[in-house]
Amino acid sequence: MKAIQNAIRFDKTIGQAHIQTADLLVRDERTLTQQKEQNVVGLYPAYSYQTFDGYGCAMTESACFLLSKMSPEARREALSCWFGPGGMDARFIRIPMDSCDYSLSEYQAVPDPIKDPDLKTFSIERDKMYILPIVKEAMELAGHPLSVLLSPWSPPAVWKTPPLLTENDVAIYGGQDQKVEMGKPSRIFGGSLKPEFYPSWAKYLVKYVQAYLDEGINITMLSVQNEASAATSWDSCVWTAKQEKTFLRDYLYPAMKNAGLLDRVGLFIWDHNKERIVERIDEMMDSETSGMITGFAYHWYSGDHFEALSMLHERYPDKVLLHSESCGLHIPGKVLAFDVPTSQLRELGPEHPMAQALEKSPHEVDLEDAINYAHDILGDLNHGMERWIDWNLIVDRTGGPRHVPGGFAAPLVYEEDGRFTRTVSYEYLRLIAHTLRPGSIRIGSSVFGRDIDVAAVRNKDGSLGVILLNHSKQEMVINLRVEGMLVEAVVSGETLAGILIS
Repeated sequence: MKAIQNAIRFDKTIGQAHIQTADLLVRDERTLTQQKEQNVVGLYPAYSYQTFDGYGCAMTESACFLLSKMSPEARREALSCWFGPGGMDARFIRIPMDSCDYSLSEYQAVPDPIKDPDLKTFSIERDKMYILPIVKEAMELAGHPLSVLLSPWSPPAVWKTPPLLTENDVAIYGGQDQKVEMGKPSRIFGGSLKPEFYPSWAKYLVKYVQAYLDEGINITMLSVQNEASAATSWDSCVWTAKQEKTFLRDYLYPAMKNAGLLDRVGLFIWDHNKERIVERIDEMMDSETSGMITGFAYHWYSGDHFEALSMLHERYPDKVLLHSESCGLHIPGKVLAFDVPTSQLRELGPEHPMAQALEKSPHEVDLEDAINYAHDILGDLNHGMERWIDWNLIVDRTGGPRHVPGGFAAPLVYEEDGRFTRTVSYEYLRLIAHTLRPGSIRIGSSVFGRDIDVAAVRNKDGSLGVILLNHSKQEMVINLRVEGMLVEAVVSGETLAGILIS
């Protein structure tokens, strides 16, 4: 048996990631005079669980616009960070249908569906400007088929009820200073699709899927709605579980079936956070709708809730658990998602989350992002996740571009000189992807304490891949036990380690 460890340690004072490689000591436990009982991580290859299909990212209009500004060489290098064996070896792409917050402006494929109820003016010409050319370039680099998830953020505004902005939505998503006519339907701040337009919206979504397929894009997944219960300050639409269920059952599924798309495109519901996913799924699933639904999509923005995934996996074992979005909630190089005036900051009390965030350095926040990525992926995987898709492939130094205020982070950052920076989050993700590989099968594992996260798989080449995340600030000597053998790994504080055992 042979074991190799790659570890990433991040220097928060200078913002530099250091990667170290080491051959690990492997011993037969029978040769030891005293058995190891402390700091043990148990690996159990005989206990196998779900197949992990792999990783992906979102190719929004904004991300593709930034990539289009690069030289061909720089763009290829950036795309290779995600696509191909040298990078993440991504298997999935997520693409918004019509505009989202990461679009250069609001747009929709039918400019005026009231004047054009038959959708004869439907066109994805806007997508041909940036999204489709870059997606096709990624397809060439990948070296294998890519599976694409399409997600709508909002139906055309004229089909919706007026915005309904709640105090909760403002507190979470911002937008207090944005000007919007609350009595007039809009793409932003939610509102709901009027029932009389359910048939038209189903037809619209089918036309979108068909248009992408006609472009040679391998659409295999469609979520009914991005963040179905959030009235965000950007493109959004609110659906109750009853509304989403009715639309899926009576309109979208029949429309997809009539178009002959169900053999290649699976339907996903929810596509929002984990804290209330169980109730939402239970309300939508019954003997009729179960056969219509391929899986459950979810985001990470409300915390771990790993147990919720286990409950869903146990109750609905034939459904795919798809992590469909995550990102750091701040502008790259800063600690907040918005530039807050100094005068406003003075008014905040010391207990306010923004005030507390400002006590940290940008490098500290970058490391927190990376740790959160690793913690969430390992937790999700250990509770049944089968596919993982991040949010934007790349953003610029404003956290955009966006057609609404604010900005968020991404694993890659576009620089003004046309080059790009790989963040520590990207380095963490890449190490995880090179260790827990697409097509692997999760195996059993146990861990000795709460300061260590662990997940383990059997890769397609037969190797065992193990990820260890040390949350503590102290170096740990960790003993991996597997089938009578003991592998000794030394993991520094606040460090991610990937181990391949062959």
